[in-house]
Amino acid sequence: MDPLHLRYFLVVGASITFVLLCISALLVSQAQKQAERRDKRLASVVDAHQRVTLIEMSAFGDRLKIERRPLLTRISWIFGFDPDRPQLYPMRWWMIVVGLLVIARLLEFIIADFLGRFAMASVPVMWLVMCHKVFSYFDHRHKQRLLFEFPDALAMLVRSIRVGIPVQEAIRNVARGAPPLTAAGFSRLVEQVSIGVSMEDALHELGRNTGLTEYRFFATTLTLQNQTGGTLSDTLESLADVIRKRVALKAKGKAMTSEARSSSAVLAVLPLATALLLWVVSPEYIMVLFTTAQGKSMLGLAAIMLACGLLSIHTLIQKTLT
Repeated sequence: MDPLHLRYFLVVGASITFVLLCISALLVSQAQKQAERRDKRLASVVDAHQRVTLIEMSAFGDRLKIERRPLLTRISWIFGFDPDRPQLYPMRWWMIVVGLLVIARLLEFIIADFLGRFAMASVPVMWLVMCHKVFSYFDHRHKQRLLFEFPDALAMLVRSIRVGIPVQEAIRNVARGAPPLTAAGFSRLVEQVSIGVSMEDALHELGRNTGLTEYRFFATTLTLQNQTGGTLSDTLESLADVIRKRVALKAKGKAMTSEARSSSAVLAVLPLATALLLWVVSPEYIMVLFTTAQGKSMLGLAAIMLACGLLSIHTLIQKTLT
């Protein structure tokens, strides 16, 4: 095939693939907007019959403004990491950022002949996207571990309250007996209360640090019980049961999407395994992709299409599970 026709064919194929990806993204966005409108309608009906208690977080407002460094905040917003929770990541955040920059430059070398002068401009985009994906993966893994441990911590709290132990002492028992990840949050809660911070502010700070809705439910439950009274053990037991059901529902959704996730893994590994096999069997055949302009263009197009396909599958799975 003539090189000009081959390049034209590759550009047309890439354009068609891009249009299909845009259509799929539009359909997913429309489905998400419909779900948001449904949730807003339900919230407007339910909120009209609920009593709302406003709580001021005055004990933490000024301290957070003083401690937070503006430059680091801007950097964290660009790359997607959380400077207040370095324990989420297996190494320092800047080491992850530098490592992903190296990977982005390697990808730029692969697609350089296909994108031409635009290849260098694609490095920052790939770098930032990979940074956000990697840091969000660590954050999601941390939240999942907290969510799985939380029902057992609530059950421990309920047992302590039912035998007559005060709430603060029951929370201290959870901080001593819960798994390390959950115990760290409750230990911080106990420390804040012991130095004079109100229970309401400490609870809402705990919910903000974890980033989980279930912890915010827990904070609201204890706050309302402290202000209005009621049977706290039954309320917490109901909350633990709801969380267990949500965890089971997420596990079911993960099991139902296992076929799609395994397919994406096979699609990601298959081209690399095939290329490695061809390099062992017939090096001259596979080296055409690295030594000729047409081969480099095809290699760059294949890398871009593979990345777009895997990203589309991952996005659809995440939208389905959320």
